[in-house]
Amino acid sequence: MSDTQDAYFAGLYGASDDPYQLRTRWYEERKRNLLLAALPEQRYQHAYEPGCGIGELTLALSKRCDQLLAADFSQRAVEIAAQRTRGLRNVQVEQHSLPDDWPHDAGPFDLIVLSELGYFLDESDMRSVAGCCRHSLTAAGTLVACDWRPDFKERRLSTDAVHAALAALGLARLVRHEEDDFLLQVWSRNGRSVAEREGIR
Repeated sequence: MSDTQDAYFAGLYGASDDPYQLRTRWYEERKRNLLLAALPEQRYQHAYEPGCGIGELTLALSKRCDQLLAADFSQRAVEIAAQRTRGLRNVQVEQHSLPDDWPHDAGPFDLIVLSELGYFLDESDMRSVAGCCRHSLTAAGTLVACDWRPDFKERRLSTDAVHAALAALGLARLVRHEEDDFLLQVWSRNGRSVAEREGIR
């Protein structure tokens, strides 16, 4: 992240402990529910959620993960997320700036969730993050990307470019949910549908 973005996030979290209104907006609750419903497995062993913000999605993911490593660039966001998940033994919250702080030693992960993160990176860093996903996913791992589509001042990369970098990994795409507001995609090294995984078809 750049110094400009550092100042941006410092300003956001300096003004509010929930600057994106993740706890109160129906838009955010609905988007989380769609993301959670799009996950092909009911439960995951070891997940990584960079860009966790104040931990709203982290709390929901913790109910479906044996271990969850959540991280954010913003120190204040990390403090809030750590406080909100303090009683959850399966959740660890750290401060990471990607791609430099990608937790290679903590993997592999069978779930990686990149939510509202990639468009803050430049093209080179986004390619590096995609490469980290490739190397850190388990043999049947799930990769999720969910991103705001309209333009805004702090954006460094388009949402389409973020998702293209991840699609280029060659994983099987299980879900593409597209709205004017956001794009949600799910890829996996296990290309079977949920019905196929459960033996329904």
